[in-house]
Amino acid sequence: MELVFAIALFAFSAGITPGPNNIMLMTSGVNFGIKRSIPHLLGISLGFPTMILAVGLGLSAIFQAYPIIHTVIKVVGITYLLYLSWLIANSSSKMEGKQVSKPFSFIQAAAFQWVNPKGWIMAVGAIATFTSVQQELNSQVITIASVFLCVAFPCAIVWLSFGVALKRLLKNERQQRIFNISMALLLVASIIPMVLPASSPV
Repeated sequence: MELVFAIALFAFSAGITPGPNNIMLMTSGVNFGIKRSIPHLLGISLGFPTMILAVGLGLSAIFQAYPIIHTVIKVVGITYLLYLSWLIANSSSKMEGKQVSKPFSFIQAAAFQWVNPKGWIMAVGAIATFTSVQQELNSQVITIASVFLCVAFPCAIVWLSFGVALKRLLKNERQQRIFNISMALLLVASIIPMVLPASSPV
């Protein structure tokens, strides 16, 4: 139980702090509300634990043998995050009777975990920290993924609810556009630690 508590603490601290997933989920709450953002929330909450399973049960060995694969994924992920930042900055809502974007679907949000550099750092870091070579690896990885699954939902709900609450303060299209641009810049800022050598999980 001590190990489960430690994993839960790690998962909570990683899942509740600002990052690409949370910033986009909050922005979705502002622009689309809770109901339309539920697929996005579920995609994150289920997609990341699935990614931990995949990394822990085989992909980590591939990355160790072929580091270039991880580097390519990281570059693609950062490029995609910059593209998403541009989309967020230029998104609109129904405040003025128009809409030029739509929320993430479940598949899009789940697939995004595979190009999210912070996600890779969290997944590899959790597996490296909370597994032991003296014990059977598969059961340990399943435990880590299960704990992340339980913690991911409340963390995601907090950020989505925060976005919905903010929507009440954004009275017009101009204020919401300022918010979207601010979130786009914050998303770009969240990429900076991922490109620093010290942050690399490989």
